[in-house]
Amino acid sequence: MSESEGNSAYGKQQFKRSKSHFTDRVTADGRDGWPVAEGRYRLVVSRACPWASRALVSRRLLGLEEAVSLAVADPIQDDRSWRFTLDPNGRDPVLGIRFLSEAYEARERAHPGGVSVPALVDVPSGKLVTNDYQQITLDFATEWTALHRDGAPDLYPAPLRDEIDQVMAEVYEDVNNGVYRTGFATDQGEYEKACEGVFRRLDLLSERLATRRYLVGDSITEADIRLFTTLVRFDAVYHGHFKCNLRKLTENAVLWAYVRDLYQTPGFGDTVDFDHIKRHYYQVHTGINPTGIVPLGPDLSGWSVPHHREELGGRPFGEGTPPGPVPEHEEVPAPGRP
Repeated sequence: MSESEGNSAYGKQQFKRSKSHFTDRVTADGRDGWPVAEGRYRLVVSRACPWASRALVSRRLLGLEEAVSLAVADPIQDDRSWRFTLDPNGRDPVLGIRFLSEAYEARERAHPGGVSVPALVDVPSGKLVTNDYQQITLDFATEWTALHRDGAPDLYPAPLRDEIDQVMAEVYEDVNNGVYRTGFATDQGEYEKACEGVFRRLDLLSERLATRRYLVGDSITEADIRLFTTLVRFDAVYHGHFKCNLRKLTENAVLWAYVRDLYQTPGFGDTVDFDHIKRHYYQVHTGINPTGIVPLGPDLSGWSVPHHREELGGRPFGEGTPPGPVPEHEEVPAPGRP
């Protein structure tokens, strides 16, 4: 999710998602100059951002909390980008910076594009390594295996990668990015096309998930992570703020049960902060919500209701085991709890 420089323009100019400018990879062999190493990199996220939330879930499921430290930005940006005002003295305690843009500038001054999360920053140099939100989690699953916890699931199993890639491409185009094209549409026709595309894909996903617990195979994969981070925000922000209001997610029995199943699985719901999500979208996107008023709803108590998806079979972690408790300093409030 890019920095706030374009927030006042949303809804006034056609939305186009920028590609990641920094696409270096952190790999086991260090071929891009960035080898996997415990404690070397810091993951910068906003809990408001669905793209960053993928990395939060992946890091939890794989047990990389000790290997990759975490910096959480304030959900409310200013014109200098994501800021560390949640930390004492307004500085990230590890990187020593006030704004994520400082790590970007340390890597490349006057770089093109905005300042986005997730971002991996090299702690020794303070330089950004990558903001490639599409690749970071895939590398967590495949390149960081030496640092995975015992019992870590295989989130990108080789025999299923072609199918996972196909499903993720469809979800990205019509759902992950589709809600943004809907919310930032500049005219009626553009809006209707995007909104109809979102719900057409949701209907297809509902059909797919009616008889299977997970999107691909019998356990959680990267595809489920990428769909979850949009669905968990759907009724809270996309239905109202982005006008994706043909139906609420809670009105789709299959998808509502599916996303509750994931939310109640260790590694998913324990990374979600609905307060950050709502305040970011409603207060930062001034182009489409100029008052900055944050709605009181929706009621979040339903997230803990039994889903009964286990009746479809499947094992959440495959041959693996659930992740351990959330580190105390990374805990987030449960829905409905201040």
